[in-house]
Amino acid sequence: MSAESASTKADDGDRRARRNVAILASAQVLYLVGATILLTVNGLVGHMIADDKSLATLPVTTYVLGTLASTVPASLLMRRVGRRAGFQLGALFALMSASLAIFAIFERSFWLYCMATTLAGVYQAFAQYYRFAAADTASEAFKPKAISWVMAGGLVAAVVGPQLVILTKDIFAPVFYAGSFVASATTAVLAMFVLCFVDIPRPSAQGTPGKQPRALGEILRQPKLRVAILTGMVSYGSMNFVMTATPLAMVGCNHSVESAAHAIQWHVFAMFAPSFVTGHLINRFGRERIVLTGLLLLASSGLAAMTGLALWQFNLAMVLLGLGWNFGYIGSTTMVTDCHRPEERNKIQAVNEFMVFGLVAVASFSSGKVLHIAGWNMVTVAYLPFVALAAGLILLLLLRGAKWGVEGAR
Repeated sequence: MSAESASTKADDGDRRARRNVAILASAQVLYLVGATILLTVNGLVGHMIADDKSLATLPVTTYVLGTLASTVPASLLMRRVGRRAGFQLGALFALMSASLAIFAIFERSFWLYCMATTLAGVYQAFAQYYRFAAADTASEAFKPKAISWVMAGGLVAAVVGPQLVILTKDIFAPVFYAGSFVASATTAVLAMFVLCFVDIPRPSAQGTPGKQPRALGEILRQPKLRVAILTGMVSYGSMNFVMTATPLAMVGCNHSVESAAHAIQWHVFAMFAPSFVTGHLINRFGRERIVLTGLLLLASSGLAAMTGLALWQFNLAMVLLGLGWNFGYIGSTTMVTDCHRPEERNKIQAVNEFMVFGLVAVASFSSGKVLHIAGWNMVTVAYLPFVALAAGLILLLLLRGAKWGVEGAR
């Protein structure tokens, strides 16, 4: 095939990819508005209705456990039924989750509320594949931008989600926060409609022409893939660990619920605002350097949080935490897509998501415990050794260069 023909084919593919990116970015907005609502009120609802206040962040953990338990089944299901049907099923779980959460809050049933957040985790398991789906029809050059542009959908959520909490939390007063889940249910219905327009063909089961299908163990032996998965785990786990404890810590330091909501708003804004340029930065500076930058920003968040308990210090820590997550997570996602062929994507993406949310589950559960037992200062330092380990492996990957590169992924 000539260079001109290859370029034309890439352009044709990217036209479809750009359309899918627009649809998936819209779905990402709706998913993240609901997720931001949940994450803003989750610990507060838990503290309100739990008899044992040390379990206040357990609903965050069940949310993550729902994701963890569903990541592999979600990916394998989409292998059979396609991205569109799988994503719509995920949005249906979101509607079920919000409905059950409303009922649980009215009944003051902590365990029913935990079940509701588990169902929300199933939705998150499907929605986490939006970023991978954006790369399914993209050329190699467009792939980092496709991933980051879908992630940029969260920028709208950063503005809308916390404001919806503030506007809706008192609708059913004195039953607080139930109104926020009515808003969440609305976003789920809209997402089911938007996802009708996803156009991503299922990959051929025959494999890449001229190459033998690879076993899972062989694929995972790639050093770059192992480092990519680990850095994704650390980036997401660290962010979740600190973010989960922040609203409770702020209220405990006599800051208002509105201030905590605004801190989460700044955090989510920082998570997604860079996404308009992250793909360009990845193409220019390389995946590994962007991931390393993200890890350094995550460490800076902890250092900023140690400096004091004023509102601006919480906000600064949340912004740095969001920026670090963006570079670390999008960079590691792009590294993962470098390491598999099209027919391998479902199983490798499933492994990646399972590993990531396995650590996130541990982080979210331990966050409340650490805060309750040891205080906010311990939360700000406990995750830093993991960040240092991930940064060291990225540096080693950069120093080893081609010796740790990808072989046979394409």
